[in-house]
Amino acid sequence: MAIEYLGLSSINGPLVILEGVQDAFFDEIVEFVVDGNTRKMGRIVELYEDKAVIQVFEGTENMSLVNTHTKLSGHPMEVAVSPEMLGRTFNGIGQPIDGLGPVNTEYRKNVNGLPLNPVKREYPRNYINTGISAIDGLTTLIRGQKLPIFSGNGLPHDQLAAQIVKQASLGGDSDEDFAIVFGAMGVKHDVAEFFQKTFDESGVADHVCMFLNLANDPVVERLITPRVALTVAEYLAFEQNMHILVILTDMTSFAEALREVSSSKGEIPSRKGYPGYLYSELATIYERAGIIEEANGSVTQLPILTMPNDDITHPIPDLTGYITEGQIVLDRSLYGQSIYPPISILPSLSRLMKDGIGEGYTREDHQDLANQLFSSYAKVGEARNLASVIGEDELSPIDKKYLEFGKEFENRYIGQGPAENRTVIETLDLGWELLRLLPKEELDRIDTKIIDKYYKE
Repeated sequence: MAIEYLGLSSINGPLVILEGVQDAFFDEIVEFVVDGNTRKMGRIVELYEDKAVIQVFEGTENMSLVNTHTKLSGHPMEVAVSPEMLGRTFNGIGQPIDGLGPVNTEYRKNVNGLPLNPVKREYPRNYINTGISAIDGLTTLIRGQKLPIFSGNGLPHDQLAAQIVKQASLGGDSDEDFAIVFGAMGVKHDVAEFFQKTFDESGVADHVCMFLNLANDPVVERLITPRVALTVAEYLAFEQNMHILVILTDMTSFAEALREVSSSKGEIPSRKGYPGYLYSELATIYERAGIIEEANGSVTQLPILTMPNDDITHPIPDLTGYITEGQIVLDRSLYGQSIYPPISILPSLSRLMKDGIGEGYTREDHQDLANQLFSSYAKVGEARNLASVIGEDELSPIDKKYLEFGKEFENRYIGQGPAENRTVIETLDLGWELLRLLPKEELDRIDTKIIDKYYKE
């Protein structure tokens, strides 16, 4: 028999404290009835003797110490899951907001997920094509990988995320099922409308499941949104055998919500005011990417975060870098030159790239070509530094060649239109075309057999 509690002990921001609680457990969902008619949901986040600290998803407005009835549900937060969720839009806690009614299923899953048995994990192989040369050619996204995008305020990460959703595929010759789960946290109304409009107009909305937590939605809801999105992704991947790309934006909003709730709980802050468990909270989200033996599907994550003050040593990007397998970094100076997408090549990397490209996946020359483009672009930086000291006219002929290569590389390889979708083969061919601006003897990172086959003067 469910016990109903009348009244609350205290209210502090999005948190309420209930005393005299029996048989409650951590993460249990709580139902509130305010003034006999308004229903709200909450989650137990702390237990001490007979006291329970509860996060209220819809906020504590209109709640007082005497007008609230509380009932424990006896189960953790769950979300209804079904293949019919593709093409639908939900709020941050998985409730439909597209006017198409509830999801027609009785199957529900715990949003906190279950730990994957490490022995059952398979090593990520094969790639996901984004249609963007700087990613596909140099920091390739591998199925089952977690590869964050480090951005900054004012940089076009929203536009890049929308372009990836529109263009992402498993490659031209794949007949496997592919879909996208898109989770937005703390976004403004105009940004949410931009995503919805872009997906609808491009015709990809039917294989995208969207979860939108808006800026004026309760802060606590932001902590649940990525978990709800990943629960749906795991269901589609591991039970429906689909390959799922999960895009989460903006993880900085998630971390700031965590800081706000931690402060309300009176916890001792760590670096820059964030709670000491920020690392483990991020890990519980990022580590839900992967491939398991029993299923033919995969969950690939592309979380996006904005670095405060463009500081890559800030706790959020710093801890993210420890957990994930590389990063894609957006550069403000490239953006200032009207280069889109402004991806900074040298600090970006994909640690799993070598295992999902090459012969049998993309093309035999991919790894050598990527190594050479990295090396040559690094020398462009050296030539530019030298030119700033002695002047461009005083440079050696080979340094001038590198300056020419750098300009073409940024404008043609990194830069591409927001509607331009390149295949991997087009990206590789473009890389060879740019390397022909350099003498053959400068190509010291490529096997001679591959040079003979692809370097045509």
